[in-house]
Amino acid sequence: MSLLLKNVRPYGEGDPVDVAIAGGEITAIAADLTPAAGAEVVDGGGRILLPGFVDLHTHLREPGREDTETIESGSAAAALGGYTAVFAMANTSPVADSAVVTDHVYRRGQEVGLVDVHPVGAVTVGLKGEKLAEMGMMAAGPGRVRVFSDDGVCVSDPLLMRRALEYSASLGVVIAQHAEEPRLTKGAVAHEGPEAARLGLTGWPRAAEEAIVARDALLARDAGARVHICHASTAGTVELLKWAKGQGVAITAEVTPHHLLLDDSRLATYDAVNRVNPPLREASDVAALRKALRDGVIDCVATDHAPHADQDKCCEFAAARPGMLGLETALAIVAQVSVETGDLTWRDVARVMSERPAEIARLDDQGRPIGVGEPANLTLVDPDLGWTVQADDLASRSRNTPFADLSFRAKPVLTVLRGRITARDGVAAQPGTEVRA
Repeated sequence: MSLLLKNVRPYGEGDPVDVAIAGGEITAIAADLTPAAGAEVVDGGGRILLPGFVDLHTHLREPGREDTETIESGSAAAALGGYTAVFAMANTSPVADSAVVTDHVYRRGQEVGLVDVHPVGAVTVGLKGEKLAEMGMMAAGPGRVRVFSDDGVCVSDPLLMRRALEYSASLGVVIAQHAEEPRLTKGAVAHEGPEAARLGLTGWPRAAEEAIVARDALLARDAGARVHICHASTAGTVELLKWAKGQGVAITAEVTPHHLLLDDSRLATYDAVNRVNPPLREASDVAALRKALRDGVIDCVATDHAPHADQDKCCEFAAARPGMLGLETALAIVAQVSVETGDLTWRDVARVMSERPAEIARLDDQGRPIGVGEPANLTLVDPDLGWTVQADDLASRSRNTPFADLSFRAKPVLTVLRGRITARDGVAAQPGTEVRA
């Protein structure tokens, strides 16, 4: 299987070149390359070539809630979004707290083959926060679990979190924490501020997140472990990350596209599609998060892609399940809020959406430079395509996107996983095949 990408601009820099791919690797980069016999030729039209994106935070819902998403449908959404690897969160049914479940998720991802699906193992049995899960067994199994998280539930017991971090250090894995002090968020559904007060919604204070970020930074320091903060959402969290990194703590953090674009003014309609955990914050928090991503205080973008059935969203705001779709719109949002404003270059986009996530998860074959001999995990981006999000056109089985009817400029138009085209011009490949011209 060989492929020639003609007239593409790696990282959006310089004049267009051709990129030859064979055997799953990049074999040549130069102007006016001659295609190998039988190679498929794709004219990139001067578009931007980036390393395939890596999402540290995806909910694929399988096993247990295949009515809302499956590994196959979620993988298709990921490929269309320019992703070549995703990390599937553990809050499935049954919970991914054993090698039996994590290995199943890994094997199913391999069968579908549209993206590399890496299972995230639960930190505690059943996400109950009472007893550590068999992290060693999950890390040693075929799924080779590299990231552990009770996402959706904070590991709130400090002693249990300390033990998890100590154990993770010996395994060489990372604990990804959903930072939420549950005693401060009981019944909370919206950011604690003037908007929630006006709407009569129970407020969710910034301190609920920030208290756990501070605590876990100290615990990670003492354990000599790595901790990753999921979906950072407040300006205070940014300041704590600065402090912790300045102290040499091995702490990293992600921000979601929705926390980079939306603020709590969206709640005025009581539309539950805007309910998310952590909640949409104030505009000042959004500005702080964008700056932190630019400055490297926040390491990467992660989608927190969270599909939900219609009945779980079309209801009273406080009764709705929190979460939003994110895989197919992530690049467009990052481009709009950071590239088009001059905060990030396209090389920076590669850093925050591919390279740093791969480094955090210690993936050897993802987030690699675009160079000869490197794995051909790539995405081709049209920065000026111009498109409008239509919920019914998304690959996910669910429709809970807050971005419906919003227009963006940039979009991935081709995704390549180890030399195989997995998505092209809005069409995802069928499992085990590629999208041909």
